[in-house]
Amino acid sequence: MTTETLAPRAAEAPNVASAVETVSSHLHPTPSWNLDEHPMPNGREEVWRFTPVRTFRTLLTSGPTDGSLEWTTELPDGVTVRRIDADEARLLSVEPPVDRIAAKAVANATHGAHLVDIPAEAELAEPVLITLRGTGGTVFDHVVIRVGAHAVATIAIHYVGSAQYANKTDVVVGEGAQVNLVSLQDWADDTVHGSQVSLLIGRDAQVRTVQASLGGKAVRIVERSKYAGPGGQLEQFGLYFVDGGQHTEHRLFVDHNQPHTRSKVDYRGALQGQGAHSVWIGDVLIRKVAEGIETYEANKNLVLTDGCQADSVPNLEIETGEIIGAGHSSTTGRFDDEQLFYLRSRGISEVEARRLVVHGFFVDIIRRIGVPAIEQRMLEEVERELSAVTAGEDA
Repeated sequence: MTTETLAPRAAEAPNVASAVETVSSHLHPTPSWNLDEHPMPNGREEVWRFTPVRTFRTLLTSGPTDGSLEWTTELPDGVTVRRIDADEARLLSVEPPVDRIAAKAVANATHGAHLVDIPAEAELAEPVLITLRGTGGTVFDHVVIRVGAHAVATIAIHYVGSAQYANKTDVVVGEGAQVNLVSLQDWADDTVHGSQVSLLIGRDAQVRTVQASLGGKAVRIVERSKYAGPGGQLEQFGLYFVDGGQHTEHRLFVDHNQPHTRSKVDYRGALQGQGAHSVWIGDVLIRKVAEGIETYEANKNLVLTDGCQADSVPNLEIETGEIIGAGHSSTTGRFDDEQLFYLRSRGISEVEARRLVVHGFFVDIIRRIGVPAIEQRMLEEVERELSAVTAGEDA
């Protein structure tokens, strides 16, 4: 185990926040570092209408606090973590905040931001492991992850404990790098987590992200991706298991602002219990300059019990016809009767058949993580959630 390095260092990269033209619409709020330009939402705005604004009120209204997360890191040789001030964090960020929670996070991060730095050409045999543990209270946080050109790395962030947590995370991936980024929201049941994760993909870089939301009272993650040059490839995978009274929301925006880029999105969720609510918004923008791109996004939701609600909204905005392909899909339903019949016809009980179907539903995502300890943790959590369902059916 190692702890964060606190030695100061001057900024070394140009400001990439303004390197790409922004787009503004009811789906795309204008990024701004100015908190006043992110008014308090009332829940009727397009980007807030699925969100229980009242649940996130503390993150939307609070000022600076003394709250913090306990950082525990396992860093391969050459990788550093250090604190940086707000000015350097802005300089290194992908873009300004796009909503009030992220703007609050950077404005109120009283202890500055953290910079996770992976040098150019590094080929990490072991993953970068970061565990952030909430110890109660309200926490405002800004994290910048910088991956140098042609580096090869897996980065896993594991959130545990309890907090009211507002975060902005910026991930800058250098030219030709290969990055696997995993984020596991494994919070206690009383946690409220709002976050903006912005990703800049370098020329010819290959990036895979996995977002898994398995805990917390309410989780809202805004994921935004764009390209710094042609040839970038992005795969985004996600899974969520939502219990009664829990709200889990993933909002994705992939901006194809460069030609000959690729993206694939595959998010899957399961819901059980009265009042379980999941939200998935997937938006892909193909700009006029983005000729020769290919993209596909999919969201699948499996409803395990009555009383659940899954909102799923895929969007495609296409400004040029000179593309290889673009598509999207969204499905929400109960167990596949044919799958259950096939399993039961081979002597498997209905309860066990349902368990196997859900495992199969998630395993394709879990196996992409690349960190055995986290893969095992997710499989155990899925099994625990299924035990609650089957116990109710057996009663």
